[in-house]
Amino acid sequence: MMFNTPRLRVSPNADSRSADERITLVVIHAISLPPDRFGGPGVEQLFTNTLDPSEHPYYAAIHHLRVSAHFFIRRDGERIDFVSPDLRAWHAGVSQWKGRERCNDFSIGIELEGCDTLPFEPAQYLSLAALLDEICVRFPVTDVVGHSDIAPGRKTDPGPYFDWHRLGQIVAESGASERLLVALAWKCGQAGLVCDAQDKMRWPFPLAQRPG
Repeated sequence: MMFNTPRLRVSPNADSRSADERITLVVIHAISLPPDRFGGPGVEQLFTNTLDPSEHPYYAAIHHLRVSAHFFIRRDGERIDFVSPDLRAWHAGVSQWKGRERCNDFSIGIELEGCDTLPFEPAQYLSLAALLDEICVRFPVTDVVGHSDIAPGRKTDPGPYFDWHRLGQIVAESGASERLLVALAWKCGQAGLVCDAQDKMRWPFPLAQRPG
């Protein structure tokens, strides 16, 4: 899988993981600053603690936050790297997955430039699929999920316009690693696709339940 050379923009909002921590989870987020507007510097400024509260009323309420993600994918597919995946980015907040809390400890966070009310761009799916494959080759990832899956009731992203089905098809057709196919199985099942190592992704499949 091919992807463009990423741009590096280091965020100070990160710290070390435990020496024996295994990265087993990837969390997909969506963000736009100001809300529902794309292309500006707001997200980069938020992740680097340089957001000016006077530039927009919404910024006045969030400029004090110290948050980050490992990666950010813009509408045109450009990838910006903020935090090394070996470090712990501050993206998940209060969260739980399969009975384990503090998802920041064992996850990688990917932000997509987007919102709950508009579709994502084709270039973003291609960039995301390539990045996920890169991550799964390097780390023992077992699950790829949305922020809403690890913080249900508190978060909604990546939202109803994120097409898990489309992502799954791109991954299946691209020769991605077996690990990524397995990691996407639950979300692709929700989208109506079966994902397994033998048959890649196939129809039909009943809706899966959220893992406990």
